[in-house]
Amino acid sequence: MPGTVRHRLTTKLALTLMLIAGSLSTALAQEKIRVGKAVPEAFSFVPLDVGMAQGFFKKRGLDVESIAFAGDAKMQQAAAAGSIEFMLGSGPGLGFIAKGSPVKGVAAMAGPPLLLAIVVRPDGPKTVADLKGKKIGVSTAGSLTYFLVSETSQRQGWGPNGIDIKPMGAMSGQLAAIKRGDLDGSIMDIGNAFNLEKLGEGRIVARFTDMKDFIIHVIFATDKLIAEKPAVVKSFLEGWFETIAFMRKNKAATVKIAMEITQKDEDITARSYDELMPMFSDTGRFETKALGVLAKSLVELKILPTEPDMTKLVNETYLPK
Repeated sequence: MPGTVRHRLTTKLALTLMLIAGSLSTALAQEKIRVGKAVPEAFSFVPLDVGMAQGFFKKRGLDVESIAFAGDAKMQQAAAAGSIEFMLGSGPGLGFIAKGSPVKGVAAMAGPPLLLAIVVRPDGPKTVADLKGKKIGVSTAGSLTYFLVSETSQRQGWGPNGIDIKPMGAMSGQLAAIKRGDLDGSIMDIGNAFNLEKLGEGRIVARFTDMKDFIIHVIFATDKLIAEKPAVVKSFLEGWFETIAFMRKNKAATVKIAMEITQKDEDITARSYDELMPMFSDTGRFETKALGVLAKSLVELKILPTEPDMTKLVNETYLPK
């Protein structure tokens, strides 16, 4: 074999081996992390899927696995068992930490509870003022949905029990109860609310757009991860907030991904985008007033007997500067 040809083949082989080695190195460098969602279909948690699709986590060396749960409680149990490293949950979920859950809130993910609305039957109460004594379904006692319906009652001057709150579990069961007439309405995510209105099967009577000092969603990380791999916490949060910035500038791409997650059509998903993007935080900072409202809610929901020191439940160390 002529020397020139042999040299070319040797060079080509060396380059191929270098590329293979580089690929293997990249694969080995990817840190596997498991991220829990409190529920599978809410628009609130779509940023995780957008960030994965756009490679914002991968470029930071993170191989993300998304795992959906049936509520905050089951997700917190998974974190305690070491089955997940991060959680996307509710603000009142901070109460689990005060009760011993081995996690910390590492970012205030979203503020005002724009995600939720009280929906009634088409022939049901006309306004919020007509909800007194009406049966309104919520997911569980002590949940965020329970708190918001109770808060609605108190704001009307009826006390915490002016509305007959009915813990009913999954949304499918609540919708069936509404159709049977066992419930006057339910509190649900805005995508489902828009869908019911579109089908002529429901009507929105209450939103929570005026609750500015609130934290509806929090990103949690396990104490173990924070102690052993703080750089992973920092990288994940950097990827998350790059995702939020991308979503604000790219509605069409976001809606396309969100449609697959929420199982809603383009019209409803686009409306949800417009309604909900303002609630997402660009910094992840825990505002003092909002933490105070959460502390109050934990007592009202009977999750805790007294208001906790909220600063001990959160850790802002790893937020992007």
